[in-house]
Amino acid sequence: MKVLVTGANGQLGWDMIIELKKRGHEPIATDIADSFEQECTYIKLDIIDEKAVHNAILKAKPEAVVHCAAWTAVDAAEDEENKPKVYAINVLGTKYIAEVCKEINCKMIYISTDYVFSGEGTEPWKPDCEDFAPLNYYGETKLQGEFAVKNTLEKYYIVRTSWVFGSHGNNFVKTMLKLSETHKELRVVNDQIGTPTYTPDLARLLVDMCETDKYGIYHATNEGGFISWAEFAKEIFRQAGKDTKVIPVSTVEYGVSKARRPFNSRLDKSNFKDNGFNVLRGWKETLNGNELRLKEILTKK
Repeated sequence: MKVLVTGANGQLGWDMIIELKKRGHEPIATDIADSFEQECTYIKLDIIDEKAVHNAILKAKPEAVVHCAAWTAVDAAEDEENKPKVYAINVLGTKYIAEVCKEINCKMIYISTDYVFSGEGTEPWKPDCEDFAPLNYYGETKLQGEFAVKNTLEKYYIVRTSWVFGSHGNNFVKTMLKLSETHKELRVVNDQIGTPTYTPDLARLLVDMCETDKYGIYHATNEGGFISWAEFAKEIFRQAGKDTKVIPVSTVEYGVSKARRPFNSRLDKSNFKDNGFNVLRGWKETLNGNELRLKEILTKK
């Protein structure tokens, strides 16, 4: 199967290309960068350029598009000068891609987020819940991206995920490890609850989806239960052999950021199990030395 991946230089996009090649599919990597370090067909593509998106996808003629590209700098998205760019990337770019997918009868996977919800309460958010109330501009634009996909296509998968990390790109795991090099203690929030998602595992699930026609809205994170960021940090340090002390604090105690974060990032994943997709393994397993190489990760991009 020929699969076009946007945002291929990002955390998830990078692992999507690896997984597609491993499974014998033909990946087409696209990104705004001038080059791509993996060996595969690469197209430099700015998704806010409607004509370029149309021409690139029409020429490639993929059977599926996995749309990983997004503006993900949550706090920077709140700055008024950035909002037009955030909207262009997360909403208009998504719309342009969906329109070409419709034109060539191509299935599309759109990567979304728990940030489309209010983050209130303690019950896991269900995939069919429409009680949307994004707390920040990033979440608002990702929700509008969902609407652009749903209003354009019938052959789509919307996959909401949370707390994404992997060995490529920047993430919470790398931040904690870098800070542990210079700090004996770290204050980490303990009242925002969710589940980490390891990008190689998520990539495997997305390729599984590409190989089916079980379209719809899904929630996908690793298994292992719901935890706080402070608990996540403690396990990172434990497995990395670090003696950095984690001091749990509330969001209020930690300090106000530009963008509000959800307290409840619990996601109900029952429907992808019901559709025969394999669950992702426990998040603690993804941190073991052979998988993520925590002690070496600081040397990677």
